[in-house]
Formats: sequence, C-alpha cells, structure tokens
Amino acid sequence: MRVSIARALVTRPKLLLMDEPFAALDEFTRHRLQDDLLDLWRDIGCTIVFVTHSIYEAAFLARRIVLMTPRPGRIAKEMTSEIQRGASTRLDPAYALLVSRVSQAMATALSPV
Repeated sequence: MRVSIARALVTRPKLLLMDEPFAALDEFTRHRLQDDLLDLWRDIGCTIVFVTHSIYEAAFLARRIVLMTPRPGRIAKEMTSEIQRGASTRLDPAYALLVSRVSQAMATALSPV
C-alpha cells in the first residue's frame, strides 16, 4: 500500500483520488498508514479526495466530510472538522464528538422519510 501511495505522489500531484485504499488492512496497519498519509499531506499540500465507509477514518483524516446517500448517490450532508490531528487524536474527546456527529448525520441521512 505504501508503494502504491508513493508511486501516486512521486509526480507531486495537485489532486490525489483515493478510493478505500485501507479497507482490506488490519487496524494497526490502517492507523499507521493514516498517520503516514497525514504526514505526506502536510509535506506535499495537495488536495486528497478520500472515499471510505469508515466513520472513524473519515473523522480522523478529513477536514471536510461529505456524506452521500445510496442509489442514487447524492450529497446528504457536508461537515467540517477543525480537530487537531496527531499522535493522541484518537483519544481526544473532540475526535469522539466528531465521530458521534458524523454517525448521527448518517443515521438522519439514511432514515426513511
């Protein structure tokens, strides 16, 4: 996975599209690669569009979270995040609150009218 990301970043793109790149990984490897991705993002400064089904991953990585409805895929809600990302982010109450807010927004977006 790191090699694939490195290959994509070698040309210093302005935009990087990532479609569930960490989905098949164990939790420890996923966390390490999420940390690596944030470090790369800080170094390179490109825009990353990251698709994930994990609320925890979205809350950890994203500055902007866009929730989509299933078929047809439409934007149900947009949220922003100002949490500080670092080694202790996953233990921060602000992170837990963001996960809760995203979970509630998902429940609302997916509930039948």
